[in-house]
Formats: sequence, structure tokens, C-alpha cells
Amino acid sequence: MATIDKSLKQAHALALGVPLALLAGAYISEYGFGLYPCEMCWWQRYAHFAAVALGLAAFVVPPRRLWVGLAALAVLASGLIGAYHAGVEYGWWEGFTTCTTTDFSSGGDPLEAIMVAPIIRCDVAQWELFGISLAGYNFLISTAGALAALVLLLRKPA
Repeated sequence: MATIDKSLKQAHALALGVPLALLAGAYISEYGFGLYPCEMCWWQRYAHFAAVALGLAAFVVPPRRLWVGLAALAVLASGLIGAYHAGVEYGWWEGFTTCTTTDFSSGGDPLEAIMVAPIIRCDVAQWELFGISLAGYNFLISTAGALAALVLLLRKPA
């Protein structure tokens, strides 16, 4: 029984700690360094907000294991959105047209296209370290944290 309790506590710490840490980093990047979020950045944050809410629910609403598992899945969702976003930034695939480069080839009004284009584009990484964008780091950290939490939840008693 101690193994389950310890594993559950560790999973809960990951499922709540990872999104809290990444959201803190996002807000420090935004307000401290002027790296404003694009639309896909917000999608990643929404999944982290959900993970935090689910992780907090695990403290007060039984069964705790269910809420921790749902929080871990929300963290994983943010990581997968981060993978998609990073792929758009690296040019591996195209993103949604409302979030990326404006296309003037359709014959529309170029001035109107510029005026309705988002200020922060999703297909341009604002910051990189070792060639990895913030979306890429969100993918790596969120996916690793979520998978570790899910593995801990699946542990059997000794």
C-alpha cells in the first residue's frame, strides 16, 4: 500500500508541478522579457490551466487517482499542442492560416490581409535555445512529465 501512496503522491506532484512551473515560465517570459503568446501558445496554456484545476481537485474530490490521471492527460495534451506548434515554427508543416503568414496569392486585398493578421505569428519562434523554441521545450517537458506521472499511476503494489 505504501508504494501506491508514494507513487500517487509523486504522480500528483508531477501532474500539478509541471503545468505550474511551465505557466510561471510563460508569464515570466511574457511580462519580464516581452515574449508575447501567439494563438497556439494560448492553446498550450489552456491545457495547463485545466491540468492545474484538475490537480487541485485531486486534493479535495475523491477518487484522487482519477483527478491526477486527468491532470496528467491535460499536461500531455499541452505537450502535443506544443509539438504541433514547434512543427509549424520549424516549417515542417503549415499551421492555421489565421495564425501564420498572410497569403496574398488568392487575389484578396493585401492591406485588409495585413490589418487582420495576428500581431504575434505562430510560425515564427520568438526565442530559441540550442535550436529549440519555447513550444519545443513545452513539448519536451510536458510530455516527459505527463508520461512519468501516468507511469507512476500505473505502478502496482510491491
